[in-house]
Amino acid sequence: MAAALLWPAGVPARASALPSAAPPPLVVDVDKEGPRIIIDVQARVAADPQLTWQVLTDYDHMADFLSLLQSSHVVAGSGPALEVEQVGQAHRAFLHYTFHSRLAIGLDVDRHRIEGHLIDGDFKRFDFWTRVTALDDGGSLITHHGEYIPDAWVPPGIGPVLIRAETRRQYEELIAEVLRRRDAARP
Repeated sequence: MAAALLWPAGVPARASALPSAAPPPLVVDVDKEGPRIIIDVQARVAADPQLTWQVLTDYDHMADFLSLLQSSHVVAGSGPALEVEQVGQAHRAFLHYTFHSRLAIGLDVDRHRIEGHLIDGDFKRFDFWTRVTALDDGGSLITHHGEYIPDAWVPPGIGPVLIRAETRRQYEELIAEVLRRRDAARP
């Protein structure tokens, strides 16, 4: 996610049926429009935005905490403009997709926003943005929106369901890494 995740996303918040109910910690929405996959995610994290940002932009170590990735490295650039190369595979049920991508990543540190665009790889299109915002309780909200056209055919109906499950797993792993680092930093 993220960072550049295979199925990165950003989901509009859903209104709760009960006015006093807390929003869910992780919402993933996947739509398929023709060959285009649209993924939206909102994830609440019980950690400050700075730490959340550090994990989202830790491209050189992302394969250590996201099981989808076999490798992830910054291959060019520094500061706000990077090129990131990632190799991995996603599999859920009968859907199996091995991928390679080289992404142009733009980091807007002041706005806590990441933008990514495909340079080369196993997608026809791969564009996303991710934003980290502070919550009143001291936590963070990750909002991610991605639009992808994979080289491989994604079956309608079951395809989005499987992508949603894989995206949820990636964000659960990402959140777990943020919380692990938060807890490791505590005295």
